[in-house]
Amino acid sequence: MSEYLSMLYLWLKSAHLIFVIFWMAGLFMMPRFFVYHQESPVGSAEDGKWIEREGKLRKIILNPSLIIVWILGLVLAYQIDAFTQGWFHAKLLAVILLSAYHMWMMGYVKKLARGERTMSDKRLRLVNEVPGIAAALIVILVIVKPF
Repeated sequence: MSEYLSMLYLWLKSAHLIFVIFWMAGLFMMPRFFVYHQESPVGSAEDGKWIEREGKLRKIILNPSLIIVWILGLVLAYQIDAFTQGWFHAKLLAVILLSAYHMWMMGYVKKLARGERTMSDKRLRLVNEVPGIAAALIVILVIVKPF
């Protein structure tokens, strides 16, 4: 039984990491989409194509990946009793903040679809760095476990 649970843990961990990669890819892509989308005239055919692309990225990659990452992550944390470990609290905070960033992006997708362009291209390029910084921090917390 112990061997079975060990194998199950490894499969769950692998799936978690695979969906983290999918989620991160979407988090990197969406702000780039925003930059290009904002250059198109509101109501144009190109604007419609960007709305469609952003919708597909949101529905097919970003939102499902976010949900699966959270479910598998919480199951794994429970299995290793991570809720009692300091590194995990820091990781959980980073993932919560990254999830908030995800939700902000979903809101901006809707603004762009309504024709609202509230951010500059430069600012969008800067917010594109958020997932990379978060990923680096999370990887260090999980691998090094500094506390």
